[in-house]
Amino acid sequence: MATQYMAQARAAAEQLARSSLAERLAELAQLRHRIDQRREAIVDQVMAETGKCRTDALVSEIMGSLDYLHWLCKAAPAILADEKVSTPIALMGKASRIWHEALGTVLIITPWNYPFHIALTAIAPAFAAGNAVILKPSEHTPLQGLFESLVADLPGLSAALQVVYGDGDTARALIDAGPDKICFTGSAATGKAILAQAAPRLIPVDLELGGKDAMVVFDDVDMHRTSAGALWGAFTNAGQSCTSVEALYVQRPRYQEMVNTLVQQLDGLIVNEGDAGDADIGAMTTEFQCDIVEAQLEDARSKGAHIHGGGRIEGTRLLRPALVTGVTPDMLLMQQETFGPVLPVLAFDNEADVIRQVNDSGFGLSASVWSKDLERASRVARALRVGAVSINNVMLTEGNPALPFGGVGASGAGRVKGAEGLRGMTRSKAILIDKQHGKLEANWYPYTREKYRLFGGLISGLSGRGIAALLRFARAGLQLEGHAQKPRGNA
Repeated sequence: MATQYMAQARAAAEQLARSSLAERLAELAQLRHRIDQRREAIVDQVMAETGKCRTDALVSEIMGSLDYLHWLCKAAPAILADEKVSTPIALMGKASRIWHEALGTVLIITPWNYPFHIALTAIAPAFAAGNAVILKPSEHTPLQGLFESLVADLPGLSAALQVVYGDGDTARALIDAGPDKICFTGSAATGKAILAQAAPRLIPVDLELGGKDAMVVFDDVDMHRTSAGALWGAFTNAGQSCTSVEALYVQRPRYQEMVNTLVQQLDGLIVNEGDAGDADIGAMTTEFQCDIVEAQLEDARSKGAHIHGGGRIEGTRLLRPALVTGVTPDMLLMQQETFGPVLPVLAFDNEADVIRQVNDSGFGLSASVWSKDLERASRVARALRVGAVSINNVMLTEGNPALPFGGVGASGAGRVKGAEGLRGMTRSKAILIDKQHGKLEANWYPYTREKYRLFGGLISGLSGRGIAALLRFARAGLQLEGHAQKPRGNA
């Protein structure tokens, strides 16, 4: 079956090659309108499959997707336009261009934590660039039939998009079918397996593999706002975000104040599922992720950590948020991605100390830095080995569609969103244009001793500085051009 899906995608890609960017963007604009019109129904379906609270589902899945489509439709014409680039003086009379062309077929494998938003923000740029798309959603949150219904009657999108449901075996079969690119969001272990399978086929792969995101708080902050940011950054979507705050570093003079403030705020959070918009934290999406979070907390407790909150509401996948102090590097919650409502709080002394602690993590997706001293915040942000940094805010870089999103190290490679993400759905083609005429190029045959001497003069002029060098270059160039037109016997 996978080969049939790929054959259909390749046929759709050939058809898309005859469409214009304006036509494709017009369909994406219609898709945006449909999502807006059906947003409550989409929220209901997302909540039913993920366990999200209603506000998380609306803001993170719907609002972010609509905002991205709005940006894409406005920005794509300039980003994908043919580029005119400079041509060196040695190639005078010629013109240089870069064309951004579709790859052909893109396989998108999406996770269960943001099943609508992550899929949509990969499908849309791939289609805008002229690619056919095969979407393999997580078997835990397939959103059965949703994307198919949204693109129905949109001729380009409905032909270009296929949704293939299944598990890891399905994904492996689709990779074997040979897409032109793979975009994967998920665990590091699965990402490495995909990369290994794609490597012998030389299929390019974008990997977004999660993180252990740090929030760095200096001692000059407004505690009320900063603690509120930490609370939301750690527990939004029940902590099931790649960019959730998973380690809160507070400069030592304000450490205990931060802990006391967070304890008070934590106890006021409402944990519930199936709400009408009045719950703060929803359910975990999968049972196995609940087990991972609980195991990490038990490991931390056994190694001397103090845990405020936490615990599962019996008979549900609802986990109470947990604040963890007394954290040490040997604890699992500092070595592994937690992906749940857990916030470790650690102290640091100075810039060098916190930079070292954050960069010791093998992950590098994003981080945040908080300080009234913007020079200091920027200095630390530059030193952190991550793909994105929010300054005096949290999880906000991915809120701007114009910014690229992606990590370094164990957090993966490649970028989505922004101009970089859109062009990542294309291959660049270098074009050099010359006029049709009868003159031979100087570097063509025949090679002669005189031509060699003249090339030496050309290089000397090109490498030198000032008017004299320019004149040497021009003189050698004119002599070379005349010499190149002579047959070997006269050269």
